[in-house]
Amino acid sequence: MTNFCKYLFLVLLLICSAKSIAQINLQSPNTESLLYLGEGKNQPLIVGLGGSEGGNAWTNDYWKKTRDQFIEKGYAFLAIGYFKAKGTPDTLNKIAIEDVYNAINIATKNKKVNKKKIAIIGGSRGADLALLLGSYYNNINCVVSIVGSHTVFPGHTTHFTSSCWTFANKELPFVPVNEEAVPFLIKRDLRGSFEAMLKDTIAVEKASIAIENIKGPVLLLSATKDEICPSTPMAEKMVARLKNNHFKYPYEHKAIEGRHAEPLKHFDLVFKFLETNFAKK
Repeated sequence: MTNFCKYLFLVLLLICSAKSIAQINLQSPNTESLLYLGEGKNQPLIVGLGGSEGGNAWTNDYWKKTRDQFIEKGYAFLAIGYFKAKGTPDTLNKIAIEDVYNAINIATKNKKVNKKKIAIIGGSRGADLALLLGSYYNNINCVVSIVGSHTVFPGHTTHFTSSCWTFANKELPFVPVNEEAVPFLIKRDLRGSFEAMLKDTIAVEKASIAIENIKGPVLLLSATKDEICPSTPMAEKMVARLKNNHFKYPYEHKAIEGRHAEPLKHFDLVFKFLETNFAKK
C-alpha cells in the first residue's frame, strides 16, 4: 500500500468512526434553543444556560469542545438563550422561568432524548435560573450551579426595582439595592455591592431559592476570589440549607481557587459528578 493510500485509509477511518452530531433549532416562545444530538437512543438531556453576558452562550465556538464532549459521552445537549438572543427579551429582567422550561419540554419530545433524565448546567445568573428551574419543576433530575447565588437579585435595569425572574406572571421576591450598596455600584465594585445588599437578612430570607425542592443531585462550583459576587459564601449557605432540610440526594460544593470565571475551566468535575450521580442512576 502506498503512503498516499495509507493516508487516505486513515482519513476515511476517522470519518467513519467519528460521531455525527445533529443540530435542531427548536421553536419556543421567548427563547432561542438549539438541540445537539448524537447517534444513540435514550440520550440523557443536558441543558446549558449562560449568564449575564446574554445571547445563547453554549452555541458559541468557545464552548464547542465542551459541548462535543457531552455528545461523545452519550448526552444530548440543549443550548438555551433567554435574553439578548434572537426572539428573546433584550434585558435580563423579569424573565419568565416557564419560557425556559417550555424550551426544555419541547426538547424532550425528540425521540432520541430520554425525557426522564434532565440535568441543567448554569453559569452565574444562569446558575440562579438553573436552581430555580430545579426547585419549581419535579422532572429536573440534576442541577449544576457554577458561581451561582442562593437568592434572587434585581433585574439588570438602570433602576434596579424589578426582579430578574417571574413565575406565573408574578415577579419573584428579590434582594433590593440598599443605600449601603450604592457607593460600591458607583465604584463598579460588584462584589462589594452584593455583600452590602446581602446584609438585608429579611429580604434575603424572602428571596432565597428553595433548592431543597430539587428532585435530584446538586453540584455547586464557586470561586474563592470571585470579583463579581461572593459565590463561595453563597454556595456555603446553599449547602447549609440542604443539610438543614435533610436533602436526600447527593450534593457537593467545590470551591475553586481563583476569580469568577475560574470554575468554568474545571468541567472535569462536572463530568465526574454527572457520571456518578446522574448518568448511571
